[in-house]
Amino acid sequence: MNKKIIKDAVMLTLITLIAGLLLGLVYEISKTPIEQQKLLTKQKAFQAVFENAVEFKEDESIDLSKAPEVLAQAGYEEESIEEIVEALDSSGSVLGYVMNVTTSEGYGGDITFTLGIQMDGTVNSYEILSISETAGLGMKAKESDFKSQFDNKNVESFQYTKTGASAENEIDAISGATITTNAITNGVNAGIVFFNSIKEGGNK
Repeated sequence: MNKKIIKDAVMLTLITLIAGLLLGLVYEISKTPIEQQKLLTKQKAFQAVFENAVEFKEDESIDLSKAPEVLAQAGYEEESIEEIVEALDSSGSVLGYVMNVTTSEGYGGDITFTLGIQMDGTVNSYEILSISETAGLGMKAKESDFKSQFDNKNVESFQYTKTGASAENEIDAISGATITTNAITNGVNAGIVFFNSIKEGGNK
């Protein structure tokens, strides 16, 4: 009886070990293509929000670790700046900044998007990287009808309305998706706040 128990235990250990090795092998094989796809998606998003840029380069003088404090002071504690790079033209001049922003205020969880801002503070556009909002409602945040409301606007901050946008800084809320609208609006505003802190030299 004891021998059978020992045999079964050894077999179970071997099966577990082999399964673990196989899972590890599958992960290693798939890791590189997955990372390459993520990088490609990010580069496409960079180009989408800064079409006239020819290169995107990290600005080592920017201290990204100060972003949480900068955003919290402005009231954006649910937002974070994940990455920021310079958008350069063919001569190497800085056209503006591209940043990846995550807001945790979405109805379906975190929303991550790429935001492009020109050196004068004009918002170019944003491009969704990750979103899990309700189909037909919050997912409309990916559509141009909603996104384009932020395009080429130079304002201190945006706010949304349900009664029809009439001011430069007003955004028409997505019908039935106020939470998503609020999340995107706060995310863009957080990006503007961090951009302004860069311009003012407050996080270098």
